[in-house]
Amino acid sequence: MADLTISEVIKKYKFRYKKSLGQNFLIDDSVLDDVVDGADVGAEDFIIEIGPGVGTLTRELLKRAKRVCAIELDDQLLPILEDELKEFDNFELIHKDALKVDYNELIGEEKSVKLVANLPYYLTTPIIVNLLTKGYNFKSLTIMIQKEVAQRIDSQPNCKAYGAFSILVQYYCDTEILRLVPPSAFLPEPKVESMVIRLDRLSEPKVKVKDEALFFAIVRKSFNMRRKILWNSIKDIGIDKEELQKCFERANIDPKRRGETLSLQEFANLSDEIGNVK
Repeated sequence: MADLTISEVIKKYKFRYKKSLGQNFLIDDSVLDDVVDGADVGAEDFIIEIGPGVGTLTRELLKRAKRVCAIELDDQLLPILEDELKEFDNFELIHKDALKVDYNELIGEEKSVKLVANLPYYLTTPIIVNLLTKGYNFKSLTIMIQKEVAQRIDSQPNCKAYGAFSILVQYYCDTEILRLVPPSAFLPEPKVESMVIRLDRLSEPKVKVKDEALFFAIVRKSFNMRRKILWNSIKDIGIDKEELQKCFERANIDPKRRGETLSLQEFANLSDEIGNVK
């Protein structure tokens, strides 16, 4: 593939795109370089790639990484990847649904594990939630995703994009948007812009909470109906209304505020106060 364009590879193998799998293959070399550079891929790194397509990004990762394990669901792509990347002895290909993979089995004893991927749009949220909440030993996730989703992940309180997903990711990671990617960087062209974002996994969650399940339950309730004030969003959390009022007071949070105005630390404070009386 080093000497073939993606169009030529697709023609050579008579490949047919599957819309259901959100297949948009990266064809812009400058974006490829920025993804690999942004992920800081080095000789000690074990890289997991989800949705390698015809292997354009995979090839660049293989040149720098200790080992690359690519997870591909489309059986059409397996012989293409095996053939086009056969020169690399540090390549492993897994034919599986990325949401059903036990990443601990893949990681094994590896110490420096990074996920680098051009994620299909339909997989973005479930994959990120799965990788972060299951406690897998990833150093970072450098992913190309839909622009609006990247902005949600990276947004701060009082921003329109800020929500429960922002809080979940930022609870576990530091986030950094690396670059914007236009539709013309893909074949076929998607109808939306993309972004490359890097999520660096923290050794400990960004805020300390006594009850993680309660914390995330309060966060979800606070954003279920964005126009609701906090009081109306969480008044059914399971404690007496008078006690709930005291929780707001002790957390120094006005119950008339909306969820989108609270920082991670404020959600943590409110969660802990409610947890103390539940």
